[in-house]
Amino acid sequence: MNKKVITFGEIMLRLATPGYLRFSQAHSYDATFGGGEANVAVSLANYGLDTEFVTRLPVNDIAEACIKSLRSHNVGVRHIIRGGERVGIYFLETGAVSRASKVVYDRAGSSIATVEKGMIDWQAVFDGASWFHWTGITPALSQSAADVCLEAVKAANALGITVSCDLNYRKNLWRYGLSASEVMPALVEGCDIILGNEEDCEKVFGIKPLDFDASATGGEVQAAEFESVCKQMISRFPRCRKMIVTLRGSVNANHNTWGGVLYSDETLKQSKRYDITHIVDRVGGGDSFMGGLIYGLLTYPADDQRALDFAVAASCLKHTVYGDFNLVTVAEVENLMKGDGSGRVVR
Repeated sequence: MNKKVITFGEIMLRLATPGYLRFSQAHSYDATFGGGEANVAVSLANYGLDTEFVTRLPVNDIAEACIKSLRSHNVGVRHIIRGGERVGIYFLETGAVSRASKVVYDRAGSSIATVEKGMIDWQAVFDGASWFHWTGITPALSQSAADVCLEAVKAANALGITVSCDLNYRKNLWRYGLSASEVMPALVEGCDIILGNEEDCEKVFGIKPLDFDASATGGEVQAAEFESVCKQMISRFPRCRKMIVTLRGSVNANHNTWGGVLYSDETLKQSKRYDITHIVDRVGGGDSFMGGLIYGLLTYPADDQRALDFAVAASCLKHTVYGDFNLVTVAEVENLMKGDGSGRVVR
């Protein structure tokens, strides 16, 4: 089976304060690149899959640096189209203990936000592809970005390509006059695999587990509470074959528990729960889960449990890696799946 994966969305310049400095303390910023769908593409390329990231970037030196960064991780860039005015930016202040991390976006009017239907040749993009992935961030950017995303989903559906989405609800992005609840259903209807968390499902579709408050978990999240969420989502979107929910319990900004559930064929699979006590960087944690999940579902098509376990272990390791991208190998993920979390030096 061909395992070529296409992802589509925005990649941004990430400007992060050094260490745990607050914005008001910083005199310099660490510059890297990142974005939900690009992060997934980097994960998959690291695992050895043929991966293409599709976006729209301007013609300037920052965009060139971004493309070089993607190429350095073996992500295909030949379907990136050029045009528009700017690369979006996000500023990151990393939280510690009781102080939460903060993100400030500067992405209005970015090249991908002004993309139009017909600009991307989806037939050419999907030639030889077996999987297409998008996230709820892209349709939040603008009406035209939502239209192009729907154009892509429909083209993938027509070609029989598996479509996955990460609901990725970002309340601060939906600013162009339509809500996620109005835009997302038409897109999600074309998806075979759906990933979300309790907030995504509730804020976008009004679907939630009973008597659950993410802010009051104390690090403990019961997987069985989310079976009802999965059943409701599959009932609402009958094309969906597998519904996956990530389970993050927050003790504080540096200490989280992490796991997931996968619901398919009326069966709920649960992962091991990891206790992540010293988080280096949690940005991109969900994307690293999605990258691991896609790899797992393609590599172990008859073993949903192994695919889920791979996704959770891969994402657990991402919390130890600085930047948006999950720069870990299949062997490292599999070692953690086997129980080797000692962190001992490999000589």
